[in-house]
Amino acid sequence: MLFEVWAPEKSHVTLELAGRELAMERDLQRDGWWGVTAEAAGGEHYGFRLDGGPVLPDPRSRRQPAGPDGLSAVVAHDAYEWREEWPGLGLPGAVLYELHIGTYTPEGTFDAAAARLDHLAALGVTHVELMPVCPFPGRHGWGYEGVSLWAVHEPYGGPEGLKRFVDAAHERGLGVVLDVVHNHLGPSGNHLPSYGPYFTDTHHTPWGSAVNLDAPGSDEVRAYLLGSALAWLRDYRIDGLRLDAVHALADGRALTFLEELSAATDTLSAGLGRPLFLIAESDLCDPRTTTPREAGGLGLHAQWNDDFHHALHTALTGESQGYYADFAREPMAALAKTLTRVFFHDGTYSTFRGRTHGRPVHRASTPAHRFVAFSQTHDQIGNRALGDRLAANVPPGLLACAATLVLTGPSVPMLFMGEEWGAGTPWQFFTDHTDPDLAEAVRNGRRREFAGHGWAEADIPDPQSPATRDRSCLNWAELDGGHHSRLLSWYRELVALRRTCPDLVDADLAAVKVAYDEEARWLALRRGDLRIAVNLGDQEARVPVDGRGSRVLAAWEPVRPPGPDGLLLLPPASCAVLTDS
Repeated sequence: MLFEVWAPEKSHVTLELAGRELAMERDLQRDGWWGVTAEAAGGEHYGFRLDGGPVLPDPRSRRQPAGPDGLSAVVAHDAYEWREEWPGLGLPGAVLYELHIGTYTPEGTFDAAAARLDHLAALGVTHVELMPVCPFPGRHGWGYEGVSLWAVHEPYGGPEGLKRFVDAAHERGLGVVLDVVHNHLGPSGNHLPSYGPYFTDTHHTPWGSAVNLDAPGSDEVRAYLLGSALAWLRDYRIDGLRLDAVHALADGRALTFLEELSAATDTLSAGLGRPLFLIAESDLCDPRTTTPREAGGLGLHAQWNDDFHHALHTALTGESQGYYADFAREPMAALAKTLTRVFFHDGTYSTFRGRTHGRPVHRASTPAHRFVAFSQTHDQIGNRALGDRLAANVPPGLLACAATLVLTGPSVPMLFMGEEWGAGTPWQFFTDHTDPDLAEAVRNGRRREFAGHGWAEADIPDPQSPATRDRSCLNWAELDGGHHSRLLSWYRELVALRRTCPDLVDADLAAVKVAYDEEARWLALRRGDLRIAVNLGDQEARVPVDGRGSRVLAAWEPVRPPGPDGLLLLPPASCAVLTDS
């Protein structure tokens, strides 16, 4: 097989393969590349020695058996026999479920998570969205400090484990989305700078020097990232990628990396004959992120809508700190705006940023499935001081209201693992850094982050403590009864409605109608023949649902159909879905 590596500034490179040392030759056709052909079997360990230095892992390593700092291992992707012939599953009509392999089960492996996929099939979601699975130091972590962007975290089960998980999901009719991180790499185990200009001081980011997308040498860096992204879609049969914090990609070139990735993904999709898609996490409130390339946009297929989350969270909890301040003035109005016009900040002034922010969505030409809506995510829970979920702060009735607005709203809904039963476990920030200095820096940094916001340092969970990860694991025994099972039944009912009522997947944003009362804290949503009403207040609400003959499809608390006046009497902290047909 051919071993090759890009090391443009090195004078000699050798391959260390299963105890053998083989000199590599410059590739005369590709500047900076070295190569050598050698016989190798799957699982054999190898690495590269640059100018006589230590042996380093392959930047394009498909497997790191001993972690980011160990030798790489040969992976024969063709050797895996896929059990399922998968036709693919696109984004329109989808219901996503964000899942962290390391805490979805106490075991924290792909195989253990696969054993729980029947729960998701019964819930009715369409896609499992995995948080990052690239190698990172230690055993447990969120995955956003990964390195070796072509490899799979070994403690989760490595490449074979990921393939078994994808196979198991596809056998149950579930698509798989993978979260990938291109805006930075972890501070530990990152050997890319030894090979070439993968990073640049031309730009600076919250993580230090920027990934090199536009400085000298950036053609090869972009090819490295593109190749990694396409490998997940091709070699692991992943259905879509979630791109972490694309607003942090410093890229001043006329043809941006994201446009290149979008075009390459569409080309691969056509070649494979199955739908593939890209979902951006972006803080820009810019519809051009998902505008088609031919219309001057970046061509990504969808983007997370944090504004919807902020409006909903503020309306449910009354919190007004940080970025919630802009939404807290009139939370019901903010919620109504994000349901009908997507972004709250669409050119409005943001007090949190101290400037105007965002750009309006052209509703007549932008389908609703370009946006992903949610009430909870790993970020919005885990970046709180104690990692407390909504369930720790609001009663089950308000959790049901949140689910109703997410699952009957116009955008693609996404759930975070455990929210469907109001999980009582937190989801906290945890790491397992093997470098003691880095571990202490992360521990102290986390404490300092919240010390200025009314928290005592002793109250902040230690990210490096195994107990912090263990507390964050789902407790599946909660499903056995009480309000947990009732809430789960409500989620299943709502997901079933979304899959059987065409009005709920209508992509026409302009057709979404909303009425609300800021003081009484009710909101009514119209989607075709469907009427959705939520009462976030603590008093019974008289909600005009514009349908005298409506019948109740689903309700959290018992309600009667609207009377002759078209008013629905809705109990406090309650919600209902009605139909005219």
